Amino acid sequence: MSSPVRLALVGTGNIAAFHAQAIALVPEAKLVAAFSRSNPAAFAGKHACEPVNSLETLLARRDVDAICITTPSGAHGAPAIAAMRAGKHVLCEKPMEITAARVDEMLAVAKETGRILGAIFQSRFGRGAVTLKKAIEEGRFGRLTVCSAYIKWWRTQAYYDSGAWRGTWELDGGGALMNQGIHAIDLLQWLVGLPAEVSAFSATLAHKRIAVEDTAVATLRFSNGALGVIEAATSAFPGAKKRIEISGEKGTAVLEDDTLTTWAFENELPEDAEIRSPRDGAGIGGGAANPMDIGVEGHRLQIADFCTAIQQGSAPAIAGGEARNAVALINAIYDSVKKGTPVSVGEY
Repeated sequence: MSSPVRLALVGTGNIAAFHAQAIALVPEAKLVAAFSRSNPAAFAGKHACEPVNSLETLLARRDVDAICITTPSGAHGAPAIAAMRAGKHVLCEKPMEITAARVDEMLAVAKETGRILGAIFQSRFGRGAVTLKKAIEEGRFGRLTVCSAYIKWWRTQAYYDSGAWRGTWELDGGGALMNQGIHAIDLLQWLVGLPAEVSAFSATLAHKRIAVEDTAVATLRFSNGALGVIEAATSAFPGAKKRIEISGEKGTAVLEDDTLTTWAFENELPEDAEIRSPRDGAGIGGGAANPMDIGVEGHRLQIADFCTAIQQGSAPAIAGGEARNAVALINAIYDSVKKGTPVSVGEY
């Protein structure tokens, strides 16, 4: 049996606690340290690891094999690059960075250093998501016709006021699309590919003192001719489960969080009845009204996969390059809003 992968956290905000809890559930992993410039001791004491006040000190430690980046979104790239150049593998929270160009810098350093760079998109590990992906690959929908993602969530004004980085372009990288909507947006493009073209509108309708959107709608045109919609909001009280809808000439499926609530095909298979039976989504999902109301199961599965990749010298299920697609798509949507015209996603 291989020794556990020794992990450290960079950043001790809200999402770091989910990483720490998930690591504790993974036999192949061990949390040894946590870095923050502001009082890492309280976090470290709660999660049984050592507090570190300097990134340089953390990266110099020989008992750290890999780093989980859990800082604000626009502060992912610099510590990730420093960690890889210090010989550490990196697992980075979503979005990997806030522009495709910054993601590319991280990917270049991963290639240069030979370090494994993974990206957190835990929704891909859900049973419902995997079942839907398999059906698409097997051609059960026939020609795809309408492929959409809906993230109608709610965030209070207090949520945005709780951190100076929230609701800023510089560190949040955007609003309902980049921070909250990105999981569903990644799922949509993972399932059916990136759209060729987008046309979008956005607005700030329910919140004050933020620079970014709390409401956005984009229409999509895929290269195979299918059309779709992305709706992302933190302005939709009381908040609803994130939803992916896939339709084709031979079937339709609806995925809510990780539960398949619609599963209908022209040609039924014996396993379809079981797929339609009530399921709990395996604890993956949540956050519609409260960012802390999510389970750790998705993170557990992804961290276990990442540790196995390190132990075996293989690629993780979601390598860094996979994380670029959702960021590029969101960047294209933002540019369509600014320009007031459709834009080609391939330019990003």
